[in-house]
Order: sequence, then structure tokens, then C-alpha cells
Amino acid sequence: MTPSPSERLGTGTPRLSLNRWTFRTTPLQEFLEVTAANGIDAVGLWRQDVADVGLEALRRRVDDAGLRVSSLCRGGFLTAAAEADRAAALEDNHRAIDEAAALGAATLVLVVGGVDREDKDLLGARSRVTEAVTALAPYAEERGVTLSIEALHPMFAADRAVVSTLDQALDIAEASGSPAAGVVVDTYHVWWDPYLERAIQRAAASNRLFSYQVCDWNLPLAAEPLHSRGYMGDGYIDFPATTRMIKDAGYTGDIEVEIFNEDVWATPADEAARIIAERFEQLVLPYA
Repeated sequence: MTPSPSERLGTGTPRLSLNRWTFRTTPLQEFLEVTAANGIDAVGLWRQDVADVGLEALRRRVDDAGLRVSSLCRGGFLTAAAEADRAAALEDNHRAIDEAAALGAATLVLVVGGVDREDKDLLGARSRVTEAVTALAPYAEERGVTLSIEALHPMFAADRAVVSTLDQALDIAEASGSPAAGVVVDTYHVWWDPYLERAIQRAAASNRLFSYQVCDWNLPLAAEPLHSRGYMGDGYIDFPATTRMIKDAGYTGDIEVEIFNEDVWATPADEAARIIAERFEQLVLPYA
């Protein structure tokens, strides 16, 4: 069994969590072992991990590695216009909430979904997201799970998220009327927003700032733009400035590194974890 965090005194990196998709091509067990061996005590998991090994087995593996789960990704995809599709999405999100609760995840990340190609109704799609989150939030509250709505960069509005700014995400969370609905701040998606600081303060004022995820914005964009996420310091994002905003908002939770990048996936997992920890300690932690 991998030593627990308390048995690895002097090797830890406080508040750092590694997102599973940063190590997408690394076998699950190796990912958990590398995380623990590098003194990192939290991971962000994906529902594909649940599908691959089973919910109970996944929880055992996490526990045996001495780790905890900072987030589960992902719920959402709530924008379909057809009634049957909306019902299926709600059912799937109820399962996602149950999975998050069983894993002890701090929050379930919601990627809300893109425009429905049948009607191309952007405002209608956002309205359907609000209706769905309002319906899901009471169940999440019962299960002790929070829902972190993720604003994605506007270039993903067509296929992944009609919510493009933190303010839009907060509008939906507040409209739910539930304290279980809130937001995640992902630097890759919101670093460009001129109203970001104000929105972070707004999230804090309503106790809806549930998660902070970091990675850089690299250029040139990859053929799949999502894969242009990079190690902190490799791109254009001012991590000290953004992290100070998060700190000033009173956020003291995990800071999750979520990188989708072909070169990072090709790097041996232990080396990638070491680079992440070094960049985190240089560019993020001192300002958190």
C-alpha cells in the first residue's frame, strides 16, 4: 500500500490536486501511485474512471493510495431541445451526483453543453441549463455534493458550453436558489474576461466559489483547441494575479491542475508530476 500523506512528511505540496485528465494516457493505478509518491494528496477524477473499474473499486484504490477526491468530472450536457433527451440528461446527472457522493468528491463539475443544432437557439439553450440545474440542485444538496458550473471559453459555445463567462455561470447558480449550485474558475477558460475579478468577488459573496483549476493558454492553438492547455508558465496566463483574486475571495480549497496536452501526455507520469509541482510552487502557491 502507498504511504499515507501523513507518512510522507516533508514531501507534500499543500493544496495541489492533480486532475486525472492531465495524465489521460497513464493507467489509473499508476496515476494514483505517482500522485501519492510525489507528496500530493488529492486527485480530480473523471466518470470514465468509474466506468472503467467500477465505483466501489475506484473508491478503494483512492483510499488505498491515501488520497482524496477534489472533484469529479463531469456532469452537464443539459442543452438538448428534445424532451426525451433532456430527461435522459437529468437521469445521467443524478447518477453523476451519486458517483461524486460515493467517491467523497468535494464537487461535481458541470460542462453544460453546446448549442442544439436542431434549433440553434443559444438563449434557449442557456435557459434549459438553468432549468436543469434548478432541478438537480436539491438532489445534490441531499447527497452532500456541490455542483460547479464551468464557464468555457467562447470558442467552445457551439459544442461544449453555452456558458462562456463566470457571470453567466453565476446567473444560473443563483437562479437555482440552492446553496449547492456554484462555479469553478478554470484559468484556461476565463483568463481573458475583463470582468473576472468582479465575478470572482460575486461568487465569494454568495458562497458559490467551489473549485479553482489551473493550466496555461498555449499558442499556437492545437488542431483540437482543448489540447492547447499547458504547464503553468508556458503560455500567456498571469497566475499570480488570478490566484490573488481567488485568495482575496477567501477560497482556501484545493487547486487542481487540469492540462490537456499531447506532449504532456507523452511525458512519463512521474516527470510530469514533478514539473507540475515545481511550477505550482513557483507560480501559484505563493499567491494562494
